[in-house]
Amino acid sequence: MYRHILVPTDGSALSLKAARTAAKLAAKLKARITAIYVIEPFMPPMTSDNIMFQAAYSAREYEKTMQKIADKALAKVVAAAGGVSCATLAKIHFRPWEAIVEAAKARKCDLIVMASHGRRGLASVLLGSETQKVLTHSKTPVLVCR
Repeated sequence: MYRHILVPTDGSALSLKAARTAAKLAAKLKARITAIYVIEPFMPPMTSDNIMFQAAYSAREYEKTMQKIADKALAKVVAAAGGVSCATLAKIHFRPWEAIVEAAKARKCDLIVMASHGRRGLASVLLGSETQKVLTHSKTPVLVCR
């Protein structure tokens, strides 16, 4: 059955619910968990002339701040895992879905357990769905929690 479960998180209550589901499943299967938080790369603001101006803080400061946010979100997954072995990973990537699929492959995960906000219609088109993209591109089975 499943031995290694990847749990993407964005720090939301819904992703924590998926983490709890993964932890219960992992405990029953004697599996381990890897939690992943994907940080979007720093994008400096542009003026209307497309000339970059000095941002309020640097890319390094942005990454430090985002790493702290990632650490908090990942700590919630570790806490939800209880006694289940849980590694953590924060990765900077332009496409969160792609980072998730790559991490599942690189870490040899045999299941991805993730949340879906369940957006439909125009909200789904405008915001996109990282879960839908993972479902479309992943060769690893995906369990979606709502």
